[in-house]
Amino acid sequence: MRKSFVLPKSLVKDSEVKAKEKWLGYLLGPAGALLLNAVLATYLNVYYTDVLGLTKLWGGAFLVIFPIISKIIDAITNVIMGYIIDRTHTKEGKARPWLLVSAPLLTIAGILLFTVPKASTTVQAIWVIVSYNLFYSFAYTIFNMSHNLMVPLSTRDTKQRGGLSVFNQITTIMMSGILVALIFPMVIMPMIGVDKSKWILLMSLLSILALPLTLLEYFFTKERVTLEKAEFKNEVKIPYLKQLKAIFTDKYMIIIYLYFLIYTMGSSIKNLSLVYFCNYVLGTYNDGITQTMISVIGGIPMGIGIFAVWPLAKRFGKRNVTLVGFILYSIGGIICWIFPTNMVIMLIGQFIKNIGGLPCSYVFMALFADVLDNFEWKVGFRSDGLAMSVYNIIAVAMVGICTGIFNGLLSAAGYVQPYYDEAGNLIATQTEAVKSAITFGFVGLEVFTGIILAILLIFLNVEKGLEKKQAEIKARQEAKE
Repeated sequence: MRKSFVLPKSLVKDSEVKAKEKWLGYLLGPAGALLLNAVLATYLNVYYTDVLGLTKLWGGAFLVIFPIISKIIDAITNVIMGYIIDRTHTKEGKARPWLLVSAPLLTIAGILLFTVPKASTTVQAIWVIVSYNLFYSFAYTIFNMSHNLMVPLSTRDTKQRGGLSVFNQITTIMMSGILVALIFPMVIMPMIGVDKSKWILLMSLLSILALPLTLLEYFFTKERVTLEKAEFKNEVKIPYLKQLKAIFTDKYMIIIYLYFLIYTMGSSIKNLSLVYFCNYVLGTYNDGITQTMISVIGGIPMGIGIFAVWPLAKRFGKRNVTLVGFILYSIGGIICWIFPTNMVIMLIGQFIKNIGGLPCSYVFMALFADVLDNFEWKVGFRSDGLAMSVYNIIAVAMVGICTGIFNGLLSAAGYVQPYYDEAGNLIATQTEAVKSAITFGFVGLEVFTGIILAILLIFLNVEKGLEKKQAEIKARQEAKE
């Protein structure tokens, strides 16, 4: 993006983070795109298996292979996008301008995902592949990378940055933990069922909503760290390979990436399994109550976390609070795994598990920002775009791999698409083998990932001496100038 290109100016003028920026830029602004993505993360696979009936396409191989190949493409576009962001120089920053670009793309691609034509299976498969990659490899990649960089680039003040991280996560929790997890299973899913036209209408509305809200995020955010560096004219351009080598030889970068990879693997398969678990193991198909009950128990701790997590993190450290949380996370998972069909015990286990998951949910991006600052202090330059592209590659690659694995398990276990009998009754039942696979995906896998993450966090001691390091970074910049 050229320097001469004139962009609409940010409506944030303050040098410090104020309430307007928090509420509009970090809470409300991202809501549209995050809501759309949360719905897709939970229900797009259900649309493919239960509405389009693609489970048996190509002998069951389509829904295994296509997500993995698509995420390889997505990973490549993330690398390209990281490279572009690091080389974007505008008066509005290097990441924010791409929020502006992503806004209309999210709407168009989101609609195309569901308007799969009534045609041969080959035509449907091509449409699914193209629309999926248009959304995830293009539109959402542009949004997600620029959106995720807003907290690290907003300010160097760790308290303000932590507050923005919490606000950012509140939006994610509101979208996935309240609307998608509560309203959808209780009200919307029983209404739309397996009616394709209703799915298209619903998802088109959500896609359109993403446009104005993403624009709101653009206008009410500000890249103070980028602008701070722009004040110094003698900044040296760092070769791409040198940045790449520096990132993958930094201890804390490697640990935070490994941490994120393991966490994403467990949470992705859990999220994919949620609807299936509630429909076939704990409850009945779209009964309107089972998934809601599970989600309510998940939502209560998230609500508590808004007030509790950040004070605890400031007192005991982000790393320490998150580590203890993952121990609880695993304990809750064990309880759920032992009693997967007992609603009361499942709810108790879910409550414990979600209490344990609070610190990770609310402070991860602030912890990642600390790692970026430590990296700059150590090597003498920032690589925000490249660092975020690696982060996003992990996210998209694991989602694709996990989707393929989960769909492969369903197909191998003998998953049967719901259908209507001659009397008009919906038939939706599965074998014990299918139920066991779904149960492991929803509650079993995260028992192991929680333990591994708690051990891994012992070595992520990045917060020690960080404020002194940040002061040294600024002193170096002033000395160079």
